[in-house]
This record gives sequence, C-alpha cells and structure tokens, in this order.
Amino acid sequence: MPILHAGRSDAQSRRQEMPILHAGRSDAQSRPKISQPPHGSALRKGRHSIPNQIYLVTTVTQNRLPVFADFHSARILVKVLKTEHQLHRAETLAFVVMPDHLHWLMQLGSVRVLSRVVQSVKAASAQKIGKPIWQAGYHDHALRREEDLPAVARYLVANPLRAGLVSRIGDYPHWDATWL
Repeated sequence: MPILHAGRSDAQSRRQEMPILHAGRSDAQSRPKISQPPHGSALRKGRHSIPNQIYLVTTVTQNRLPVFADFHSARILVKVLKTEHQLHRAETLAFVVMPDHLHWLMQLGSVRVLSRVVQSVKAASAQKIGKPIWQAGYHDHALRREEDLPAVARYLVANPLRAGLVSRIGDYPHWDATWL
C-alpha cells in the first residue's frame, strides 16, 4: 500500500514522486529550462502601432537617475512633448514627468508609428539636455475606447502624491491633463 502525503490523493502523490519522461528523452532533457528574461527585441514582438490609438507610454532614465529632478531638464521634456503635438505626431492627453521617468497618455497621430514618436521624444530631449539620459525601450499600453480616460489621467498625474514628492498635486509643476 503506497504512503499518501497529508491532504493528497493517491494520484497526486504518484505524480509528485514519478518524473514525467517524454519518449526518447532523458529526465534532464524533460525538465523545463529556466530562461533568461526576454531581451527588449523579444518584448517588442507583436507590438502594433495603430494611427489615432490612445496609448499610455512609460519610459525611464538610464539607471533610474533622477534627471528630471532638475526643473530645467523637466521643462525641456515638457516642451518636447508639445512639439510632438505641433507636428501632429501625437496629441498629449495627460503626462507627468517624474524625477526618473515619464508617463505619457497620448493619442498617436497618423504621421509616424508609435516607436518612432517615442524615439523622437527621447532623442530630442536628450539632445536638448546635452547628454544621453534614457534607458533603451519603453512600455506601452493601448487603451480600449471604453476605458475611462479621465480616471486614467487622474491616476497618472497623482504619481507625485503617491511617491511622496508633494502633499497636493497642484504643488507639482511637471504634469498636465486635458480633463483636469
């Protein structure tokens, strides 16, 4: 009679004790391989850029250095976002420039794909600040039309509050939202 582990059925105990072998493979070959985290290019596979789609984009500075704790550098980034709007590449719906990253709620225009718009913002801001400042890549989330955009914007611009940088959002100088 097999010994059962507390709380387990006979079948569960056998599954744990017996290795699963596939035909023609040794036990070592059958074990799942632990892989490295995906490279940035692997993360970009399947990324789509849709004209007029609303995206929430987040990008961070190299080594999370607080480049935008400097008022002048933060304002440069804000001006670059405005330039993207003037060039009809993206309409800014809301943004917050944190000391070491940017959250940008935007509607992509029809002139450029998302990756080129983000690349343009990062390149222009780094050039105007005078040094490389950005980590490679970015995170984007395409918002569905039924998502509550003003609520997303409120959550986004409340980042300085949650980070403890200010006690009132009105005291933080580097944010804006069309609804607020």
